[in-house]
Amino acid sequence: SIDKLKLATSMEGHSITKVVLLACGSFNPITNMHMRMFELARDHLEDTGQYKVVRGIISPVGDAYKKKGLIEACHRLEMTRLATESSDWVMVDSWESLQPEWVETAKVVRHHYEELLAAEQNIDDVDTIKYAKKRRIEENYHKHRGKSSRDHNGLQLMLLCGADVLESFGIPNMWKQEDIAEIVGRHGLVCITRSNSDPYKFIHQSDLLWKYRKNIHIVREWVTNDISATHVRRSLRRGQSVRYLLPDSVIHYIKEHDLYSSESEQKNADVVLAPLQRYTGASSS
Repeated sequence: SIDKLKLATSMEGHSITKVVLLACGSFNPITNMHMRMFELARDHLEDTGQYKVVRGIISPVGDAYKKKGLIEACHRLEMTRLATESSDWVMVDSWESLQPEWVETAKVVRHHYEELLAAEQNIDDVDTIKYAKKRRIEENYHKHRGKSSRDHNGLQLMLLCGADVLESFGIPNMWKQEDIAEIVGRHGLVCITRSNSDPYKFIHQSDLLWKYRKNIHIVREWVTNDISATHVRRSLRRGQSVRYLLPDSVIHYIKEHDLYSSESEQKNADVVLAPLQRYTGASSS
């Protein structure tokens, strides 16, 4: 069988790049839309005939991000694990969420790319990276330092995000310009559109994104699905149903642990978001 982590293959005379999709974010909580993003991105990339998506990774942010209403990482991790149980190619990774300090997304991308290069040297059978061993992969870390070049042996790690993340590149002191250049220029970005967003216009207005525009894949969601974790938390606080917005297993976990209340939504309310603290020297008010 063809090893899905072989870093280059040939189909009908065309070179196919193996792609791993990485989604970073709060996942507070994870919704069905988060999972749909992976499916949409895979369909879009593979439809080009240039890519084969072999894995998806969800990396919840750590508690040190200090976002308002962000509940503990242990709960967000477990909900994400529950949500990915039905997938044979999307997994959750705990590395970022377990770091004592907030980790820049560029460093998270770098970490996972190095992990993939290390794993590629040790994995011989495609079955070893599938659903049955996802949990083992989460704990299997190697300190391999490799070049974060998207051309290295034909393997590419792309950051998967919504249009809101793309537009956050323009918020002062949210991102370092060199981090954006590393993520988009050296790896690539897959952006799922949302209602009332125009990623093409945003890319056109940004000299940096325009420079790397060929590495940005815009995916239009024709079956519009604007499930928002913020709206989900609001419904939960009000005792309203969120069924069919989240996986049933996640809803059960939320009820079992009594998550998302008026109190939890005020968590970090008076704390400056970690990137703004780091890049401006600001602190809690």
